[in-house]
Amino acid sequence: MKISMKKSRPTMSYAQENSKTLEEGFLEFIESCELRNLSDKTVEFYENCFKIILRVKDKEGEPLLEKDTELFTIQPNDIAQITKYLLEHYKETSVNSYLRGVRAIFYYFMDLHYMDKCPVELVRAKKVVKPTYTDEELEKLLKKPNIKAKNASFSEYRNWVLINYLLATGNRVSTVCNIKNYNVNLQTDNIVLEKTKNRKEQIIPISRSLHIILKEYMSYRGGEAEDYLFCNQSGFKWTEDACKHAIAKYNKKRGVRKTSIHLFRHTFAKKWILNGGDPFRLQKLLGHSSMEIVREYVEMFGDDLSQQFNDFNPLESIQPRQEKVPTMKGRRMKK
Repeated sequence: MKISMKKSRPTMSYAQENSKTLEEGFLEFIESCELRNLSDKTVEFYENCFKIILRVKDKEGEPLLEKDTELFTIQPNDIAQITKYLLEHYKETSVNSYLRGVRAIFYYFMDLHYMDKCPVELVRAKKVVKPTYTDEELEKLLKKPNIKAKNASFSEYRNWVLINYLLATGNRVSTVCNIKNYNVNLQTDNIVLEKTKNRKEQIIPISRSLHIILKEYMSYRGGEAEDYLFCNQSGFKWTEDACKHAIAKYNKKRGVRKTSIHLFRHTFAKKWILNGGDPFRLQKLLGHSSMEIVREYVEMFGDDLSQQFNDFNPLESIQPRQEKVPTMKGRRMKK
């Protein structure tokens, strides 16, 4: 019996057989994002993550991964190098954000077996308490301008209404700039948000105070049903940049140094939580698909949790029913 001395050919993995380059895989990933109707901002974010991947260097100073790198050759150490690069070049708070984007891209490749399974772990980042507007600052910002005065301007009044709106809803600026008059229903007290980050239509309630403010403003603003609720002085659509600039200018004029429009979203979440609001309803109002961000809001306010601490503390709620605890002053404890 003859024994064949012919060497057997090593079996190719599925990833090798279905080999794609990094660029080919990424273009396919972007196409899948567009098919899932993800927002332009989300797609742009993934494109930035891809650029970061290509900027990472190896120990010799050469590109770690290039556009023509075969996906099946990517190893766990390459992921570790990308994480290291992010930690060296970005703020701690941004690292996990970019890692989530990198993970989404690579996990897409893994799901289609273009590359072998390779975990992309988030780093343990120190939670930073996000700034919010203080009550004193809000008092300055919420002081209503006199719209009947001779020198009254539409822009100042509109900015005041917008700040009330942001504090009452927690909406993103991208959502606010796309609300039209017909989206606001003062009979049923709700607003239909047609443009949201996740592209899902959302219906939110109108609070009592906001109802009064919007009723007056919409009467003052006028316009057709198809017109934008918050518009520029000419009645046309307000861009996000113009909106941010207007609020920054308004805040400075009122003596408030903080100028970020997004801080009203954080302030809304903080006030909701500290007022005993339901986290699950907060999730829905903010338009988050999961509780992850809401949990961060609950954790981030640090010292603010001391507010009303005695009112909600279990021991304090029981203590009044008990006899007054005697002090030990001037007494010796028995051994």
